[in-house]
Amino acid sequence: MTIGNRIFLQRPMGAVQYLQAFRQLPAAVVADCMSRLPALSCDIRLWSAPKKPVMCGIALTVKGRSGDNLMLHKALDMAGKNDVIILSNEGDRSQSLMGEVLTTYARHRGIEGLVLDAPIRDIDGISKMDYHMYAAGHTPGGPFKDGPGEINVPIACGKIHVCPGDIVLGDADGVIIIPRQDAQRVLLESQAYLKVDMRNFELAKTGSLPREWIDQTLADKLVEIIEGSYQ
Repeated sequence: MTIGNRIFLQRPMGAVQYLQAFRQLPAAVVADCMSRLPALSCDIRLWSAPKKPVMCGIALTVKGRSGDNLMLHKALDMAGKNDVIILSNEGDRSQSLMGEVLTTYARHRGIEGLVLDAPIRDIDGISKMDYHMYAAGHTPGGPFKDGPGEINVPIACGKIHVCPGDIVLGDADGVIIIPRQDAQRVLLESQAYLKVDMRNFELAKTGSLPREWIDQTLADKLVEIIEGSYQ
């Protein structure tokens, strides 16, 4: 087995049972229940126009060499319903890794969505597409197709660790990663927190949102409050 140039055909799929429930939750609510630490870098943003507000699927991870999409092509043939292809590209921004043709192919195969720590191209077409395409920008420069790379191994995407089989949840705000081992606990806490968040939204409409915590926190942090202006 050659480390750095290998494909694992299997990955843990136990978290698939939680996908439908997570599709009812905003990414921000779930992130708040994970100490606000599971979000991919804001460099990776939604470029398409999906009708469904939430993307949620099981991570099929791809680790590619900078500017190369050979392993991405193979992943597109492996993935299907309930899968999100999520790709690490060594942070490279010089080459686009896919465009409208491959995005259309992914949509045809029923793949839940695509998350690339890399640019894409054909943005005029993709921006109108009813699909979840997250990427780190766009450029007309196309990819190489030589490898090496890996599929279904741990990766870092958008500065977040992702393992094969983790849950990838995305909406208009961006993308978060839910470790598969924590999925049930995170789901229950997020469902409860959503009720609190919705209540706070209603209180905000009437100006009744509790604000006492601000002064209390400032006092706890020993912030000096000065009557007067800075001289």
